[in-house]
Amino acid sequence: MDMRLVAAVLTAVIVLASTACSPGERVDLGSDAGNLIAAIAGEPDQLDPQKTSAYFSFEVLENVFDTLVEPDADLTMRPALAQSWETSPDQLVWTFRLRRGVTFHDGSPLTAADVVYSYRRVIDEKLANADKLSAVTDIGAPDEHTVRITVAHPTPNLLTNLGGFKGMAIVQRRNVEDGQIATHPVGTGPFAFVARKSGDSITLRANARYWAGAPKIPGVTFRFISEPSTALSALQAGEIDWTDAVPAQRVGQLRNDDSLHLAVTPSNDYWYLALNQARAPWNDVRVRQAVAYAIDRPSIVQATSYGTAQANQLAIPEGNPWFVPYDRYRRDIEKSRRLLQQAGAAPKTMDVLVTTEYPQTVTAAQVIADNLAPLGITANIRTVDFATWLDEQNSGHFDMLMMGWLGNIDPDDFYYAQHHTGGASNAQKFSDPRVDALLDAGRTQTDRQARKDDYARAATLIADEVSYIYLYNPAVIQAWSPSLGGYEARRDKAIRFRDAVLQAGGENR
Repeated sequence: MDMRLVAAVLTAVIVLASTACSPGERVDLGSDAGNLIAAIAGEPDQLDPQKTSAYFSFEVLENVFDTLVEPDADLTMRPALAQSWETSPDQLVWTFRLRRGVTFHDGSPLTAADVVYSYRRVIDEKLANADKLSAVTDIGAPDEHTVRITVAHPTPNLLTNLGGFKGMAIVQRRNVEDGQIATHPVGTGPFAFVARKSGDSITLRANARYWAGAPKIPGVTFRFISEPSTALSALQAGEIDWTDAVPAQRVGQLRNDDSLHLAVTPSNDYWYLALNQARAPWNDVRVRQAVAYAIDRPSIVQATSYGTAQANQLAIPEGNPWFVPYDRYRRDIEKSRRLLQQAGAAPKTMDVLVTTEYPQTVTAAQVIADNLAPLGITANIRTVDFATWLDEQNSGHFDMLMMGWLGNIDPDDFYYAQHHTGGASNAQKFSDPRVDALLDAGRTQTDRQARKDDYARAATLIADEVSYIYLYNPAVIQAWSPSLGGYEARRDKAIRFRDAVLQAGGENR
């Protein structure tokens, strides 16, 4: 299972005390006073950035660790721990020059050996993002400030693979080997870990030695509030400064609320349905197409996101440079019936696998059940916890499932693991040699237009052959206090507070 697939464990709702405050008045948080207070919807499962697969962990850890390179707001890779890089004429050797003077939070210097150790750990321990380094044949450190990566073939998405934060953070060897990284991580990022209160919060303090300049706030306290209405109320009451737990049904109303700043930003995430092609009749493309024509995407978007998401029939949203127009599957029940007749198929039931961890899957399944009823198909919605969902997906025990992919940047992120024959997350068992060839070419093609053409053809085939039934691209919905500046909502959902500024009474605090 890819790191980009959120595998979050939701925690109990906490209610922030508000009896002693009036709207707009900050609660006394003791040792957290002066910190930016951010409410996230769940508790990190652990704090090892290379091992966790929980989005809630990444929200915190992106402020604690750095990567070699990093995406800007337009998702173009920029220098981070590496201040520059170059490639050999044959595109097989990448040489990265590290910034000098970078230190870990405990004061020890960052060296090229730390970078080599971090990537070797991902490869050798076969961690979830090892696929990102599958082309790597050697990693070395010619000196303390130089990292050299050799690849088996030209790898145009190497920077994206190294810079997409999830799982690719640079860690400290001692912190890993003494076992402390999961509970007390040591990174090079803008904030250092201070403490964790189970079920309540994680506190970070500003890193005064941060290579990009010390943060302007003393720290960040992440509080765990799983109920969006509770988080929103806390924001409106002045108890917190920022949250991404915003009820989608309140977005229309909140657009006119002067007590907060609302951001609704199109994301690169996508939600989809997958039919199990290892089972009849779903192994017949005509049956899969019949289901695709029966799905009412606008109704699903409205039911799951109150219209804030963008219906889409491919993975990559409009506005992304890799976007491909595609509009084949408008709801057409008569066409669905004809396709089933052509296939000689008359399925009566469908086992639909969804999970309580993502309520939108349950809601969507209810709409889908109504969509399929005119075809004589009864959708038996099977709602399980996420651990069970993963087991059932991996064992192929489903007719159809719904899930999302998060944190995608390069087109390879959207397609290879999911649709290449034998891909790490190809649970639906899709196999098409034409798609395989195009996705393989995309991994080595260095001409951008030719690469874009390869992915456009692959994406169209994936949809035509119904490897996935794509539903929509959700919006990134976040809200924060008008006193918070220097922060922007990003379509890759990266939560970065390093440039944040908090103001009180017109003065920075």
